[in-house]
Amino acid sequence: MVNGESAREQLLETIRSIETQTLINMILIFFAAYVLGRIVTSILLKASERMSRSGRVKVKMVIPAVKFGIYVIALYYFLTQIFKIFGPELFLLSGLLGAAIGFGVKDLFADFIGGIVITFEKPYQVGDKIAIGDYYGEVTDIGLRATKLVTPDDNTVTAPNSLIFNETVASGNYGLPELMVVIDLYIASESDIKTAMRVLKETVVSSKYVYISEKSPIIMLHKALPFYTRLRAKAYVNDLRDEFEFESDVHTRAWIEFKNKGIRAPQLHILNIPPTWEDYDSSSAARRNTRSDRRAGEGSESNLGSRRNSGP
Repeated sequence: MVNGESAREQLLETIRSIETQTLINMILIFFAAYVLGRIVTSILLKASERMSRSGRVKVKMVIPAVKFGIYVIALYYFLTQIFKIFGPELFLLSGLLGAAIGFGVKDLFADFIGGIVITFEKPYQVGDKIAIGDYYGEVTDIGLRATKLVTPDDNTVTAPNSLIFNETVASGNYGLPELMVVIDLYIASESDIKTAMRVLKETVVSSKYVYISEKSPIIMLHKALPFYTRLRAKAYVNDLRDEFEFESDVHTRAWIEFKNKGIRAPQLHILNIPPTWEDYDSSSAARRNTRSDRRAGEGSESNLGSRRNSGP
């Protein structure tokens, strides 16, 4: 007990003896690392936008590693200063820091660990189209604490890096510039399926956004359902940013050609759904109210007639 109290007193005395200039230098190092990381990220992003689609992806893959290297250098300087200041009391200090992480900043620490895992294991990279949690979009930045992605509605979403431990992450291209797009069209069951499939394939092949190679072929599928037939085309786009433009282009031109070929959209079928008990009870109550209103009306008419008959 005495040794524990003396160790705490010695630790407090060591903290009080820290020079102000040393603390300022440590803060400035972290601030400089943050600013340098932002500057380097901005320069690399602007340079990647001027390159080809494959070059852009390769440059963006380097950004998280560069930022991590800058932060590691800053952390190394910080730790060397800690060793110089505390020395023997470092074990007690690490215990206090562990307790602080466990109770106060465990979420922040989990985000930091998630950032390291993302940097080295690369479940996704800058420039990928990913789905994480309830969001889908293009990854624009991977930091030590959070990942930023831009959704199709041009919203910037900041997702904590710790989500990779709890959520499933799906990457549409996984570091490649090409991205598969799945396009579904629905036609009436009585329509000519062969003609419709041929029109859809020609529309996909002739699109200016499509990318076709041995490893990226076009796949055509169809499935007959009770009230309509689903046509499905799987194809890749030249640039993952053209995902929705490609889908819109195929939809527009395919339906124009469908109309010329007499292929129409499925009609709306309204099914006869049996009434539920709630509907039955409400209809019964309405009928009872109607009968009671009729009886009340007949009673008022009979009273009025009796008054007339008994009049002078």
